[in-house]
Amino acid sequence: MKLISEDFEDGGDIPPKFTCNGDNTSPQLSWTEEPEGVKGFALSCIDPDAPVGDFIHWLVYDIGENVREISRGGPVLGQEVKNGFGKKSYNGPCPPSGTHRYVFTLYALDTGHLEDVKRKNFLEKVKEHTIKSVELIGKYSR
Repeated sequence: MKLISEDFEDGGDIPPKFTCNGDNTSPQLSWTEEPEGVKGFALSCIDPDAPVGDFIHWLVYDIGENVREISRGGPVLGQEVKNGFGKKSYNGPCPPSGTHRYVFTLYALDTGHLEDVKRKNFLEKVKEHTIKSVELIGKYSR
């Protein structure tokens, strides 16, 4: 499975437009080569370098099995969960200092619907149904 973005390369810098210093627009993401048996997708964007540990920037589940892209700025064809900012949407990189990594992870799931998903149990619920996952990492410094 492959996850790419037209807006930044894997391991590359995330442009300011997609951060708190810009418009906080969600980047374009697309995926291919999904495994057999996929009935849905989920997506997370997590900053593992945050001072408080993993900081959640974006959580999406119930992305349909026929969806292969999230357009720049949306719409998001799935259900969003509150992020670390308390919003049900994408909130871009906003590190207090230094360079942080932002890990976008796409999960191919064996189900099209997850129930009772919240920020605290998102990864647990998603991983119970993950067939395969793939990461795309961007970096940002303020």
